[in-house]
Amino acid sequence: MSTQSLEAIAKSMVASGKGILAADESTGTIEKRFKSISVENTEENRRAYRELLFSAKGIGQYIGGAILYDETLRQKSADGTPFPELLARQGVIPGIKVDTGAKDMALCPGETVTEGLDGLAKRCAEYVKLGARFAKWRAVITIGAGIPSQACITANAHALARYAAICQAAGLVPIVEPEVLMDGDHTIERCEEVTEWTLREQFAALASQRIAFEKMVLKPSMVVSGASCKQQASVAEVAERTLKVLKRTVPAAVPGIAFLSGGQSDELATKHLDAMNKLGGGAWTLSFSYGRALQAAVRQEHGIVTGRRDEQVIEGDFPELVDDDRGPRHARVAEQAVQQRGFPAAEVAGDDGYRRPLRRHCGHLRRQAPAARGLRCSGRWPPSRSCGRGG
Repeated sequence: MSTQSLEAIAKSMVASGKGILAADESTGTIEKRFKSISVENTEENRRAYRELLFSAKGIGQYIGGAILYDETLRQKSADGTPFPELLARQGVIPGIKVDTGAKDMALCPGETVTEGLDGLAKRCAEYVKLGARFAKWRAVITIGAGIPSQACITANAHALARYAAICQAAGLVPIVEPEVLMDGDHTIERCEEVTEWTLREQFAALASQRIAFEKMVLKPSMVVSGASCKQQASVAEVAERTLKVLKRTVPAAVPGIAFLSGGQSDELATKHLDAMNKLGGGAWTLSFSYGRALQAAVRQEHGIVTGRRDEQVIEGDFPELVDDDRGPRHARVAEQAVQQRGFPAAEVAGDDGYRRPLRRHCGHLRRQAPAARGLRCSGRWPPSRSCGRGG
């Protein structure tokens, strides 16, 4: 086992300029991700994909830690190097997801409690031997009609606190993740209320279980409007409300806060975090622990390498860009979406005269738009109807 203290590990995970890569998708979850890029969900494909992430040149310059799934922690690179060792060589601290998932909570319709405490101490001891230096446990809090309930908040806070205690006793830094879901039509005011309630209960539970705050990392959700709320808060408002809640609830002894993206786009999650860091004023480092927000572009590239077509890139990840002959208004909406995502506003003309963005575009996108790397011309249109800047 490493002689590095838990406090030093926690600080390294959220060191200035670094964040945490969440690569702990379960076999079922990664199947959904692979399906969107037409990649078969086999153990070898999962291993190869994770190696693609972990072996990226210079990853340790920006990533302080990587959360792995049980299967991934036990896998090796093509040259036989165990993934924890591969990450450590890159300067990335390996970690492990230890909960067994959120389950329906008895007598609390629409709410869940995360399980996995049974046998956790034994599993943690094994994970330390395999090279893990920190762990992660996720609780899920849903906002809806009459929920969350006090019972749900209390149960999840207690489970997270017990998990954290077991981890620290075993020599692992616990990432405490009480996620308030952004699903729903609730306002940002309601999200702020529930987030503050959740974090107050959480740190009270952690204190009752004798957790050393210096030896943990908090992974909260941001205070945002519900995904289907008609009035979406601005970046500035999200940053201000989130910081206000954190200053009210998170002890100064906690070394770092690594936000989850929670279904936000990679661009929006980054803008929110950037705005919070510019505001500043907290005692802790503000960083990220993103999964989808870091991996979306990588999966697009991976899908092309494994034979994915450009239509699937767009239809799977940018459904509003699919040109299904709904007319010029749809084409304009799609063009706006392209520009909002940072793609060049290149277009082609169809036989019906409508201007089509992106879907049938080709080589110049790879050079001009990082998020579009890997897109290739489908060959369905002749070169004379391409954008003329690539093949």
